[in-house]
Amino acid sequence: ATRIRADLRGLAPDLLRWHMPRIAPDGRLRPGLTISLARYGRCGGAPPHLVVRTPPALADAGQRMSLDVWEGSANDRPANRPYLHPHPQPDRRFRLDLHRHLWDAGRSAELAQRGGAPSVVPAGRPDLHDSPWAVGSWATEAELLLRAEGRSRGAFTVRLGARSRAVLELVAPDDSHAPTFRPLREAPPPQDVAVLPVLPEAAARVLPDLELLRAGLIAVGRLHPLVAPAVGGDSPESVAGRVPEPSDPHRVECRGEIHRIALRDGVLSAVDHEPDQLRREDLLVALGGPALPCLRAIDAVHRNPEALPAVRERLRHGDVTGALAVVEGLLGPAALLRDGPLREALESAAVRRIDHGLFRAGLADVPAGPGEPRGGHASGARNTEGGHRPRPGRDTSLVARRERGSRGRPRTGQI
Repeated sequence: ATRIRADLRGLAPDLLRWHMPRIAPDGRLRPGLTISLARYGRCGGAPPHLVVRTPPALADAGQRMSLDVWEGSANDRPANRPYLHPHPQPDRRFRLDLHRHLWDAGRSAELAQRGGAPSVVPAGRPDLHDSPWAVGSWATEAELLLRAEGRSRGAFTVRLGARSRAVLELVAPDDSHAPTFRPLREAPPPQDVAVLPVLPEAAARVLPDLELLRAGLIAVGRLHPLVAPAVGGDSPESVAGRVPEPSDPHRVECRGEIHRIALRDGVLSAVDHEPDQLRREDLLVALGGPALPCLRAIDAVHRNPEALPAVRERLRHGDVTGALAVVEGLLGPAALLRDGPLREALESAAVRRIDHGLFRAGLADVPAGPGEPRGGHASGARNTEGGHRPRPGRDTSLVARRERGSRGRPRTGQI
């Protein structure tokens, strides 16, 4: 408990979010992951882990993460969890317990040394030239990986793609020399490769920040405040939110004149029309008449503004406050949304936030991991109602499996 408390004090949530695995094309958090942040050894049984979890794709609104303590498969049971995670065990490919500099504020200075060096390419792997793979640090990272597994030398794998694995061996002339790695002379069978230690993704690839800096696609000042001093050297320029200048009123050609549309009293209004005239025009539109060009422009902004992609992007990444700020900057804080794509985007985001709340409360029907009952109910009772029997899991006894398989079930039904 003391070690966990100390790790939580050093945890920088925004630094962890900065380095969390993400998915294409919009860079959202990879859903359904359980990532180990720290592992605490103990005598007997599986060591407990401090883990961070991302919700499944069906409940990822808000892009929120959660912390938990994983104590082995025993506490993966739904009865011991307020919600059922589809992959409760720590992932072997994505793990940060060997890379504390990616989430611990006190260790962030190590990032420059462990960010990855793509200079050295192993023999027999010409496809790794000019690639994002940090092959120059694989030997050092593999030594840390094998040491955490209780070994000093041996074989390990690197995931290069969905169906591509590099099986390598960590060797050294003696303990006084730096370790190196080489491909295995004979490829082991697939079942043996599956159980070998996997080099974590954070160690296999070059840090994306370093790639962007080397390519000149990002300035040091755009990096995370704890990342910039470690990789930039010079003091980063401040890029803290600049206050947007008030934009000029939008201009519309209306009845042969150029009229202005701007915010007045918290509402987007046609400035160059009298209030009485606007009320008459609104009544005319309600009766089926044509609207003024100014009113048509205001209606278009309410339904499908040019900033709609920016609003959607912020909602996808959980920045509801920023999305509402964009909407208020366009329409004013007192505006009433009309039916259209903008309102649909905001309503969809609200519904997805409710789905996330149901998932956290254990009430959402989300896919479960292997060996666990389907659905989000902790007791699994929802799956047994209506005559549906839960599928046997890995922990189902052999006797129960035989009894289940020996039950006679009719293959035809009678009406």
